[in-house]
Amino acid sequence: MIIYSPTLFIEVNNTELTFAVGDIHENNNFKIIYKSAVQIQVIENSRIADFELILENLKKNIYLIEQKLNFIFNDAVLIINNFNCSFINITGYKKLNGSQILKDNITYILNSLKANVDETENKKSILHIFNSKYILDKKEIKNLPIGLFGDFYSHELSFCLINNNDYKSLKSIFEKCNIKIKKIFLKSYVEGSYISKKNKDIETFFYIKINENNSQIIYFENDSLKFEENFNFGTELVLKDISKITFLKIEAIKSFLNNFKSQDVILNDDLVEKEFFNNENFRKIKKKIIFDIAEARIEELTEIMLHKNINFKNMIKKNASIFLKITDKDHSKCFIDKYSFFFSKNNNFSVKKEESFTIDDLIKNTNQLAHYGWKKEAIPVIQLKKSTIARFFDAIFG
Repeated sequence: MIIYSPTLFIEVNNTELTFAVGDIHENNNFKIIYKSAVQIQVIENSRIADFELILENLKKNIYLIEQKLNFIFNDAVLIINNFNCSFINITGYKKLNGSQILKDNITYILNSLKANVDETENKKSILHIFNSKYILDKKEIKNLPIGLFGDFYSHELSFCLINNNDYKSLKSIFEKCNIKIKKIFLKSYVEGSYISKKNKDIETFFYIKINENNSQIIYFENDSLKFEENFNFGTELVLKDISKITFLKIEAIKSFLNNFKSQDVILNDDLVEKEFFNNENFRKIKKKIIFDIAEARIEELTEIMLHKNINFKNMIKKNASIFLKITDKDHSKCFIDKYSFFFSKNNNFSVKKEESFTIDDLIKNTNQLAHYGWKKEAIPVIQLKKSTIARFFDAIFG
């Protein structure tokens, strides 16, 4: 007999609160039984925008969900984005002198690394820890090398951290709703692990998201989330450049792009049709100029975001895989080839178009991670009953 015990998931994004509820059905199938979204300013400058407004909307929507599903929720799984989380990659070492690697050796390394991060980053809390590299005698090992012999062993961990003030704000808001935060997941981790599952032969990749007013680059190495960076520009910047030079209004440009067909061939003398000027005076503007302006700006954006970005200097490798998602469908339709070309940097990188994740995809993968973990994740450490280190080693050694 399956006990009715649904799980509440809440995504906290820049301008939206997304609610979803999932439950186990026959044959242990997890199904989404409820979903909704509220458009409000949630995060501004990587901080909670309006505490009272968010609290009011959370209370109201959780109450509506409970009434609809006839179930009282005591906790929730939280998915967060754009909180300016930080990342630390740190390596521990052990001289073996030809001896065997023991569980105690690795325990000592992990304990030391965790303690080091706790001490140096005392204003932050750890969200996720990943086993990113095992190197024995200068050779990278695929799995935890307990039982192998060697002279020198190094173990790299990747830490994802959130500012304590941000975590306290989130905790406080949900406590006022009588909801305990069961687990917190970075959305970049959820989406990146979903991409990895779909592309089992690719363990190291960039996931680049370009939205209307912001963009994000996420870097996975050996199936471990190593770094992410947010940018306060997106496709709107390209449209503004076109508008500034052609004097076309943004809405007219959007209308033109919406009516453009990807198979259309643009000749040098082709002009923007009069219908796109609305009530403006018609002017002779070549279509090619619009695409030339867009191309120049897109090249500049790809340089800023990736190729000339010092934060990714040591992460860019030849033949790297890039998964690219442009949320504006018209912008993607007209310019995806330009983005792909410039991100690929003369075909040095493989660029694949990534379709938007559905809320069902996101929640189902979050549920998988919450219950079964990720192959490279050591342990999420917020809200644990056991000590951090005890749970940390339980996850690794079983």
